[in-house]
Amino acid sequence: MVEAWFMDGETSDQRLQHHCNPPEYINMDELFKKTGVEYFQINADDYENDNVLQELRKKRNYSYEDEITCSEKCLPDYANKLISFFIEHLHTDEEIRLVLDGSGYFDVRDAQEKWIRVAVTKGDLIIIPAGIYHRFTLDVNNYIKAKRYFVGEPVWLPYNRPADNMDCRKLYLKHQGEGFQKLNKV
Repeated sequence: MVEAWFMDGETSDQRLQHHCNPPEYINMDELFKKTGVEYFQINADDYENDNVLQELRKKRNYSYEDEITCSEKCLPDYANKLISFFIEHLHTDEEIRLVLDGSGYFDVRDAQEKWIRVAVTKGDLIIIPAGIYHRFTLDVNNYIKAKRYFVGEPVWLPYNRPADNMDCRKLYLKHQGEGFQKLNKV
């Protein structure tokens, strides 16, 4: 089950937990209120028939999907890919990930520019809104297998920070200032 916490300022191995001292956890409702990141629990062993996922796909018009495996064995140029995933960036579309196996971290920034680390494992589905600065890394297990969902054909371009003048970033900040609302409740 997913966990989230505020990160320390340590810059050593990105695959470590990086808890504050003492640890400062945040629940999923607070994570949504602060960042707009949504969380859903999915049956990863039978995700094709999972009612929550079926409803999300229908309401949000997810029409394209693929699968990615990140590990030293499966990902060409593994070390450089891991570095590139960890560069702070945003996207013009939502980032939707369902973890089928393994584990990793998505880091997102709150309104005060603090990093919040979201630890995902099998069955966790997170939706990272368009326009939020974020990054991804594997944890010390060095393995994750995930489904990626898109609306239409994927245009998967990361825009590294700073990208504050992009329309998606401005819209994200507007929603953050007004308070996020779950537009497509399941």
